[in-house]
Amino acid sequence: MLRFGKYTFDIATHGLVMGILNRTTDSFFDNGAYFEFSKFLERAEELVSSGAEILDVGGVKAGAGPAISTQEELDRVVPAVSALVERFDVAVSIDTWNSIVLDEALSVGGVCGNDISGFGDPKYLEVAARHDCGVIATHIRLAPRVPDPDPVYHDLYGQVCEFLTLKVNDAISSGVDRQSIVIDAGLDLGKTTAHSLELLARTGELIDDVGFPLLLSASNKDFIGGLLGYDVSARGPGSISSAIIAYLEGARIFRVHDVKGTRRALEISEAIADSVSPSRQVL
Repeated sequence: MLRFGKYTFDIATHGLVMGILNRTTDSFFDNGAYFEFSKFLERAEELVSSGAEILDVGGVKAGAGPAISTQEELDRVVPAVSALVERFDVAVSIDTWNSIVLDEALSVGGVCGNDISGFGDPKYLEVAARHDCGVIATHIRLAPRVPDPDPVYHDLYGQVCEFLTLKVNDAISSGVDRQSIVIDAGLDLGKTTAHSLELLARTGELIDDVGFPLLLSASNKDFIGGLLGYDVSARGPGSISSAIIAYLEGARIFRVHDVKGTRRALEISEAIADSVSPSRQVL
């Protein structure tokens, strides 16, 4: 079982689809198409009707770009989270590495902090524990928004596994419920195409070794384009293929742009997996 605030999910065999909702002007995928509030809400309605069980709201993109102040991130994210909670009965996570933004967004109904920095803000886990929310611990080599064009690891898998184990232990020590912790290998975050592919292929090992459910955030990322030279508009099939591979390896949360396509692919994968063998259980 996985618990994000008041929401509890049975993920033994079921894959959860997390719809990406960017309130940014410079997202690598939508380039600000949903920054206007009315467009943002229309997109949320589309994602929920397509089968999203979690909505992930972010106000600052992960990659390099113009500086965004804490107040600007608050202005982008907090009203958005409040509006989603009022309109839809789905779990809302906050894609932020800022504990101030997390605190405010949880106060208006968010139930999870999705932190790609690996809890770099020293107050992040304290805030999460106080709100009894979920957290997603992500591996990153440097820090969000810091270019990392030529990352080098002496032991990619070992370093990622060690990092994530440390972060989940930090979360538990801070008072976060074990059933509310998720890990993310951080594909493309300080990783080459080869690095991301290795981690995707070793999804099952990572789940077993760290002992927590895994979120796959692969949707339309550069490693998919890097395989065959596809630009971002042509990466949809690769994104769904990555989700299926990760599901069969034991991943159970999928952060995606294409909710409808991913949901349908997972339904087929779930049915096949259930018919031929017992599904992988995560602790």
